[in-house]
This record gives sequence, C-alpha cells and structure tokens, in this order.
Amino acid sequence: MSVPRIFIDGHVGTTGLRIRDWLAGRDDCEIWTLPESERKSEAARKKAIAEADVSVLCLPDEAAIEAAGWAKESGGRIVDASSAHRVADGWVFGLPELAPGHRDAIANAQLVSNPGCYPSIFIPLVRPLVDEGLIAKNAGLSIHGLSGYSGGGKTLIERWESPNEGRVGLPYEAPYALEKIHKHVPEMQTYTLLEHPPQFVPAVGPFECGMRVEVPIHASLLPAGTTGEQVWQVLADRYAGEPFVRVAEFTGLEPVDDFALDPQAMNDTNGLRLHVLPNASGHVLLVGILDNLGKGASGVAIQSLNLMLGLGETTGLPAPD
Repeated sequence: MSVPRIFIDGHVGTTGLRIRDWLAGRDDCEIWTLPESERKSEAARKKAIAEADVSVLCLPDEAAIEAAGWAKESGGRIVDASSAHRVADGWVFGLPELAPGHRDAIANAQLVSNPGCYPSIFIPLVRPLVDEGLIAKNAGLSIHGLSGYSGGGKTLIERWESPNEGRVGLPYEAPYALEKIHKHVPEMQTYTLLEHPPQFVPAVGPFECGMRVEVPIHASLLPAGTTGEQVWQVLADRYAGEPFVRVAEFTGLEPVDDFALDPQAMNDTNGLRLHVLPNASGHVLLVGILDNLGKGASGVAIQSLNLMLGLGETTGLPAPD
C-alpha cells in the first residue's frame, strides 16, 4: 500500500534538517528530497511539487514565492516555512491552536503558511484574551522576545559560533533590528485581531536553541477588577486538552524561581509553555517558551502536514512533559 510523499524543497537549511530528522523512521509517509545535482533545478523542483502529496518550502522568501506559483499552476499542496505568505490572501495560517475549528481549515487547505517562531508564542498568549474581551482590539501592546541564535539560520549561527566574532560565551543578550519593522509584526497583529501593530523588541541570546517571549499587560489595558487568575483561567480553558500547549500552574504573587522561565526549557520538543505572572499593582506579565526550531518552525510544520494528509496530528512529534 502506498504512503503519501512529502517533498522538502530546501532540505539542507536549519528548518528543513529538523523536519527531516523528526520525520525519519516513520512508515506512514515517504520523505522526498532531490539529489545535490538537481537541488537547484527548476524543472526538477517543479516536477516534485506537482507530484508530491504535500511539499514543504524551506526557502528564502523570493524562492518560496516562485515555488508557490508552480504549486498554484499544478494544484500541488504546500506548507511554506518562509515568511512570504503568512498574511497573504488565499493562504491558511498554519497554527492549529489559533482558534476552534482552525484545524479543519488547515486539513482542507491547498496552501498553508507556517507561523513565525515569535508569533507562535505571542498569538497563543494574546488571541484568547482578545476573544474574551480582556484585551481590547485597540490596545497598544509591547513584546520582548529572546531567541537562540539558530533562529537566524546559517549566517547568524556562524556569527555566534565563530571564535573570531567575539560572541562565544557572551554573558548577555543582544537586541537587534530595533530600527526596523520586524517581518513577524504583520502576522502578530493579524491573527490576534489587534487594530494596531505591537511594539516588538527582539534579542538574540548566547545559546543555540530556545525562545522566550514576554508580553507585559498594564493594568489600564484590562477591564477594571480583572485579576491575574482570571487571565490565567482564560488561557487554561482555551488550551485544555491541547497536546502541545501547557499552561503553567498559577502561583499568584509568589516570587518567580530563577529557573522557571528558562528559554531552553522546551528544547527538543514540540511544546509551548505559557505562564501568567501577576503583579500586586494589577499588571500582568504573559510569558511563553518554546524551541524556536521545534514548535517555532519544524514541529508546527509537521502538525500541518499530518493534518493535511489525514494522519494523526501528534504523530512523530515529541510532546512536552
């Protein structure tokens, strides 16, 4: 009996390598990659995209746009891991936990765009609170994001691991792109239903994998009398039964343990862990942690692949403890 074929276009990059690794050994699908001699051949790639059951694009944005055009012509199904189509018309956003019923949209889609790593935390933290009216759609939010350097691909990995660059063993994080509108901001705004783009302050840390996103919610942004526990309950109810999302126990105003918010805590899993940390003044800090190459990239792509192929969504994916 034949099994579905998954073509990975761009299988030598960080996301593509992790997808191949996590799909390896499965007998319910077949991984298809092109030999080195054909890896950049337009004709070979077009043919593979047309013939595969689903193709995963692990490509720069311009190349992904070109490959997606081929898929539209041939009817091929796509999961695009680039940032090219995340808010594009005709594409389904590949975050199964986005909203009730969204899994069906992914399962039936021809074109699915993989979420960015930072939005894979920010959106699950904020969207349920907007849906429940605890955060107004016109709220101005800010985000601090900390990522391992693998999130920047080969160039950033080389920069942080080279002994000549001065970053090996750096004892602090390095903010970046503070002057730019980060490419993740449009999807952060679109899929949380916010009317204003959030202020995003990203940083790279001196570690390879792992990610932590912090979203401070000022008391003035919450309905009068809203408690941290009420905020926590909305998230706990929304993600009850989710296989890959864990809402950490609410501990009230107890001091946070030094190791509780380790950005590497979810590494090597497809897990996302969410925290709600209240302050005596009424402010609330939302925190999320995932592996930027796991649930933040390759893992969520495999969730979409599983859904599109009618396979068990959790198949082949390491769940959090």
